[in-house]
Amino acid sequence: MTAPPLRIGTLGSDALLAGPIAGRRELARRIESAGIDHVFIADHVSFHTGIGMDGLINAGVLATLLPDTEVCIGVYLLALRHPVPVARQLASLAMTAPGRIILGVGVGGEDRHEIEICGVDPSRRGARTDQCLAALEGLLSGEATDHDCEFFSFRQARILPAPEPRIPILVGGRADAALRRAARFGDGWLGVWTSPKRFAEAVAEIDARARSLGRPAPRAHGMQIWCGFDPDASQARARLAKRMQEFYQVPFERFERYAPYGRPEDVAAALRPFLEAGCRRFNLMPVAASEEAGIDAVAAVAELLRAADGSGQA
Repeated sequence: MTAPPLRIGTLGSDALLAGPIAGRRELARRIESAGIDHVFIADHVSFHTGIGMDGLINAGVLATLLPDTEVCIGVYLLALRHPVPVARQLASLAMTAPGRIILGVGVGGEDRHEIEICGVDPSRRGARTDQCLAALEGLLSGEATDHDCEFFSFRQARILPAPEPRIPILVGGRADAALRRAARFGDGWLGVWTSPKRFAEAVAEIDARARSLGRPAPRAHGMQIWCGFDPDASQARARLAKRMQEFYQVPFERFERYAPYGRPEDVAAALRPFLEAGCRRFNLMPVAASEEAGIDAVAAVAELLRAADGSGQA
């Protein structure tokens, strides 16, 4: 089976989503002229210190701001929402940006309080996510759908028009449950905090599990990776460490082996083993001296990875 095209994307940052519109448009033009394939955005309701970003709302903003670029929601905390209004939001997005929306779904968990305040039992978020994905499958088909489970129940729910083309779903996470979820519901898996070796093993596991369920093996596998960029590696590391520690509230050393930094050549070299392990989508979260420098660095990494893949010019 032919592998999906290689896709390299950058974060839909706060600078793209807020502030004077002229500056945001200029950043959008820079992304679209740089050969970057997609932008991606996270989703949180109230993370650690109360910060958040609604993935579906921001996807709509970015789809309008970058009319020629794919938007990946990576990852959406589906368990914190009811699937019927989520299906309506996705169908609305698909009308605005047909064929340009990718839905990544994860269970979260780095901040259990965020899950609790949404009325969800953190210990049951995986099971609820599975039920939400099963419900979405029917709801996004355009057919009248029934669903009954311990978390929600509805009869003859119908969402029209159905997205055309359908919205691909990537399932994020590292645990075995996430791999089972990807095999059952996903078009691919979106890894994070993992090694190239484990990535290859996970892809093989998903392939085998999907086949045992009678599904085609998912192929659109990806990685979400923080990257620090600067000609001076120590400066790249310091800037990256500061940003990640502020966001996750844990020491950078916990993440360092998963977060490459340095010149674009250094980052591309660190990512190439993932490419060789079957990664076809890279969601890169650049931390650089400026927004513009981060966009240019991601574009440079994209060029290097395409050359390694044989899908672009060096």
